[in-house]
Amino acid sequence: MSDDAYPVKGKQNSDGIVIAEAVTRALVILPDIRTPAFKAALRDLDAGSTNYTRTVTAKMEEAVGLALAIDLDVAETLIVSLNKIRPATLFGTGKVEEIKGLIAARDIYLVIIDHALNPIQQRNLERAWECKVLDRTGLILEIFSLRAQTREGRLQVQLAHLEYEKSRLVRSWTHLERQRGGLGTVGGPGETQIESDRRQIQERIIKIKKQLETVIRTRGLHRASRKKVPYPIVALVGYTNAGKSTLFNSLSGADVMTRDMLFATLDPTMREIKLKNGQRIIMSDTVGFISELPTHLIAAFRATLEEVLDADLIIHVRDIAIEETHAQAQDVEQVLETLGIGVENNDRCLIEAWNKIDLVEGQIRDTMIEQSIRSENTVCVSAQSGEGMDELIEMIDRQLSCQHTLKEIVFKVPDGKTLHWVYENCDVLERCDHEDGSVELNLRVPPEKMDMLERLLTQGQIETTGN
Repeated sequence: MSDDAYPVKGKQNSDGIVIAEAVTRALVILPDIRTPAFKAALRDLDAGSTNYTRTVTAKMEEAVGLALAIDLDVAETLIVSLNKIRPATLFGTGKVEEIKGLIAARDIYLVIIDHALNPIQQRNLERAWECKVLDRTGLILEIFSLRAQTREGRLQVQLAHLEYEKSRLVRSWTHLERQRGGLGTVGGPGETQIESDRRQIQERIIKIKKQLETVIRTRGLHRASRKKVPYPIVALVGYTNAGKSTLFNSLSGADVMTRDMLFATLDPTMREIKLKNGQRIIMSDTVGFISELPTHLIAAFRATLEEVLDADLIIHVRDIAIEETHAQAQDVEQVLETLGIGVENNDRCLIEAWNKIDLVEGQIRDTMIEQSIRSENTVCVSAQSGEGMDELIEMIDRQLSCQHTLKEIVFKVPDGKTLHWVYENCDVLERCDHEDGSVELNLRVPPEKMDMLERLLTQGQIETTGN
């Protein structure tokens, strides 16, 4: 049966991806995997492993949240325990028939399975249930296609979608078995339709990758320009819906869309912020991370996350008010590791902002605040109420200051041009004008400006009196 027999209701965007409308009634199925390998992992947890797992309820809430993010009408949810994964349909024959009856009874148009499906499983389930089936990857792609606003974001969505569909040509259309070209023995049997479609998709992938290279080069030029300005970059990262955009708006006064919705922010946003001590920074709000994000999706959105790679300081925003906060933090750290940022090895300055502390009450709240006070890089905040924001700003200033070098210099004969460069590129902590006309400055010098300052010192334009 072809996909066209039961397309998702909705409108197509410019990428040809169908965006479902609220009239689409959906069934969300969460496979609760209980295979021997899974049980062995649980035993490891009992033995003291530092890995964290989510409750089935939390997983289902997230799956429903993903469905609601594209305005689906979630008519029913179902948790299916699996002791064995069937290669053909994921579920057993009896369960497939049971779900088919539920689909008919509840007038379901779309089934969301919060698990990765291979092309054969997806095809077989669609045939058995006579409705559209989306796995976790396909659903996340739908959300990304809806959220992307910038040209780079749209290109990345197209690329990820094409890579996903390329592996599913085997199931996509019934006409793939047809052949064209060649009569009799003249010219051979010709190119099969599936080969033609695969070639066309590959050509589009190559074209989009070239366009992305141009966009990435442009972004690289923008980053190079920012490096000429003495403003350190602070990147916000965190699990989706942890409150990054609300925190970003609170710190910067920007107006980034904030909703209680997964992947409300997809494209990176950057703003200049002035700290209390007068230092200016560039803050970047990035796409939220999520568990079980496929590798090719991480690769497709690597350019979006390049701001994190170049950041002088990373703020990991955690929703501290939910039970799965540790598991979410672990997912974020794994994605950062994939990007080459080793959080555990402390190869990058990092602050943990425990957000939504206003939703935590009683002894648990007191314990969290006490833990954050004892930590050098953790602070409890509420981006919504403003609680802890001053402490966060002070911690940002302190962490960035650790990367700077303190210098005491003297201009015996003040040179306006050089003095202007010092004020533009360094933090002037203290200034003393002497009677002989010389000017003594106490500076905090960013790492990237030290070479230029050393050259000025060797040229004799300024002298150092301290460290």
